[in-house]
Amino acid sequence: MKIPVILLTLTAVWTLRAVALDAARQASTVVLDETGVKNLRIETIEAEETTFEETAFALGRIEVLPGRRAVVSSRIPGRALSVQALPDTLCQAGDELLWVESRQPGDPPPTVRIEAPISGFIAEVKIAPGQPVSPEDSLMEIYDLSVVEASAAVPEHLAGRLKPGQKAHIRATGHPDKVFEATLAHLGVRADADNGTIEAAFHVGNPDHILRPGMRAEFSLVLSEREGVVSVPRSALQGDAAQRFMYVEDFGLKNAFVKTPVEVGEINDRFVEITGGLLPGDKVVTKGAYSLAFAGGGTVSLKAALDAAHGHEHAEDGSELTPAKLAEQAAKKRAEAGLPPETGGGGGVSPLWRHASAVLFVLLLISLIVKRGKGPVEEEPHKALAGKEGAE
Repeated sequence: MKIPVILLTLTAVWTLRAVALDAARQASTVVLDETGVKNLRIETIEAEETTFEETAFALGRIEVLPGRRAVVSSRIPGRALSVQALPDTLCQAGDELLWVESRQPGDPPPTVRIEAPISGFIAEVKIAPGQPVSPEDSLMEIYDLSVVEASAAVPEHLAGRLKPGQKAHIRATGHPDKVFEATLAHLGVRADADNGTIEAAFHVGNPDHILRPGMRAEFSLVLSEREGVVSVPRSALQGDAAQRFMYVEDFGLKNAFVKTPVEVGEINDRFVEITGGLLPGDKVVTKGAYSLAFAGGGTVSLKAALDAAHGHEHAEDGSELTPAKLAEQAAKKRAEAGLPPETGGGGGVSPLWRHASAVLFVLLLISLIVKRGKGPVEEEPHKALAGKEGAE
């Protein structure tokens, strides 16, 4: 009787597992219509093997690159006759900035035209018409911002892992969605004993002049790289540290997203390493993933989506409709309508009980067949004993 018991156990386990999988699929799948996708601004990206960077975080500021700052002054004493320069405006080298009337005698006194020494932004204007001027006075300052210096305060314990030429991803607080790529120009000669940091300076191209001196900046310093790592943008990662998950686009259903548990490795400023739960080619939700967690079952039922995709009807939980489930649905509808159960061919017995009885009957037949197969083997010892007694 061992074989029928094992088969019965396996049948029960398979049935319970199928029910559990159907319930889990329904609970973890969100199906949206086109309007829902647009409202949540859903965007996806394909998980793929990439070069993964180990990064370290640091804070700093944007500064004027040495050699790209000019101070305007007058070589002769006098007074400002006129000032054409305006603060925060762009000028070109040779542009007229102001006129200075000399203190030398004359009628009228001689005047000197002062021009812009470099192209750039007029950062400061410290002179007004009629104001006395001396050669030692700083009248204006001009900054060339086509290239700026991004200075990071790096923890000194990382100094040994930095060298000129290493990459960094830089974000300024004024433009958090824009990433500037740069390489390390030089490390500071001295560390800051009070803060325990050392300066790491990067020269950053700034053709649109959106980086301005004094802006705070965030630095992701690239310390090492690994090839062939499955990674996705950090925005796709949801959940807490104990239960990480992502929403993965269903291969067979349109606008369906499955909540998928994942195992993560290293996380840098932009990407997260996936060590389990995803395969290269899976499309994960990068924008709108957080909103999907609050979308419930979505705007379209899983049943309706599967019916449309496969061309036939499914159960409410999205599973395939077996004869047993069809019979259960029919019995349920009759009960809701106040009709008595069907008796034709079933004797009023529920479809589920009929199927269970059929399974038990098959298992009983298997048991009897196995038992009959063992019968001749069990008689052999008795025949041998009878032969021995006859010989005595």
